[in-house]
Amino acid sequence: MKRCRITALFLALLLTLTACGGGTVPDGSGSASSADVSQTEVPPPRSLPFTLAFYPEYSLHPVLAGNRANLTLAPLLYESLFTVDASFQAQPLLCGSYAVSEDKLVWTLSLRSGVTFSDGTPLTGQAAADALNLARSGRSRYQERLADVTAITVPEESPNQLVITLRRPNGSLPLLLDIPIALGEGERPAGTGPYVLAEDGQSLVARAGWWQADKALPVQSILLHTVSKSDELLYAFDGGEVSLVDVDRMATNATGYGGNYQTWDYPTTDFLYLGFNTQKGVFRSADARRAAWLAVDRDTVATTIYANHAISTLLPVHPASGLYQPGEAPLTYDPEGLAAQVEGLRLTGSQLVFLVNSENVAKTSAAQLIAYQLEAAGFSVELKQLPFEEFAAALAWGEFDLYLGETALTAGFDLAPLLGSAGALNYGGWWAEGVDGLLAAMLSAAPEERAAHAGAFFALFNEQAPIVPILFKNGSVLTQWGQLSGLSPVRGNVFYGFENWIIS
Repeated sequence: MKRCRITALFLALLLTLTACGGGTVPDGSGSASSADVSQTEVPPPRSLPFTLAFYPEYSLHPVLAGNRANLTLAPLLYESLFTVDASFQAQPLLCGSYAVSEDKLVWTLSLRSGVTFSDGTPLTGQAAADALNLARSGRSRYQERLADVTAITVPEESPNQLVITLRRPNGSLPLLLDIPIALGEGERPAGTGPYVLAEDGQSLVARAGWWQADKALPVQSILLHTVSKSDELLYAFDGGEVSLVDVDRMATNATGYGGNYQTWDYPTTDFLYLGFNTQKGVFRSADARRAAWLAVDRDTVATTIYANHAISTLLPVHPASGLYQPGEAPLTYDPEGLAAQVEGLRLTGSQLVFLVNSENVAKTSAAQLIAYQLEAAGFSVELKQLPFEEFAAALAWGEFDLYLGETALTAGFDLAPLLGSAGALNYGGWWAEGVDGLLAAMLSAAPEERAAHAGAFFALFNEQAPIVPILFKNGSVLTQWGQLSGLSPVRGNVFYGFENWIIS
């Protein structure tokens, strides 16, 4: 493959990229509830009922379903033991209280009393345990998240409790338990949430007997617009027949919505980073890796290439998290400093193989920008843009010096899979004395102690520079112009704080 040379003209064009879509100007705040509002004049909103998309041919099960539109509905029908807010803090919901063993391996959760499913079945420890054991199974999208769980049981003497046993100590297990609880494995299971699917499948109706009846819902009935394929959803939203969609604007083959709409971005744990081969080649040296940090213009990647649907980061934890501690003098973008470092380390002319997945335009554009900066400083870069399967194979075989990676971290920011010595995502083979102990201490610490343990790990991280953090992607809720206000979406629940919405 030919060596990638980026001309000044290409770079100028790259820096003028904007997001595709209609009628929005992103504000770049990365806030959990920031509305990206166009400054152009728009027509007054049409008076339409609040309507959501529904794929009746697909499952509504919140753990087993895979359809994004149907999963968007899940928080209206189902609730979880805990919720995770925009600052990545766990808030109790169906769990009333909990206790944890000193070694952080055994958690005993007590459920709220008086909670029932929509069919009248009481919420018990066994019902919750069954739901979570289903979430651990190979059929579930939560299987990997719960991989450290070895058992979920119900004490005979306490049927309103469940006991979760772990193989690794985790002091912040509640951050993993924002998993919707459903009764059984059917395609339309009962839930404990505020709404229930009407018998005709044409609407969601506020249910009697909801345990949070003191919360005033903004509407008693939500119409459902039936769709069977993505084009139908696109046309329905563009035509105003659907009020809201939840999207990843920077996903591979992301759908381009049109019309006049508002955008409400929310933080996610989808992490973009630059990885190094630390076992061979130039980047065996921590000094060379630290120099390469200076080539990454993370702010331009987040604001221009990712069109403000991301927030730049100096660490592999989200800046909204209380764990975020970049230090007093973090390494930031510095082309002149990079050139000086390359010369000082005698790296001028060094050959670099740089891998990126070719299937995502934003990733390839970010890789091209980084490659340009590395070449301008004196490296010789071969940028290999590969389909995902070839990209993954090259990573597995270590056939790279650099790669642009993306992974979805947990809300607790467990970094062992990415940076631990045996981590499945540690493709570069990085290891430093004490790293596994520091990562384990960070994970096992109680919430009030995690920041101190994170600081100890990040001191080593900044010294060794095993990867270059770039950004965390945002999710986006698109709503018809002027129809909705008061949104505060979070990862996995666009209806977070639904009682505060105003529906015109």
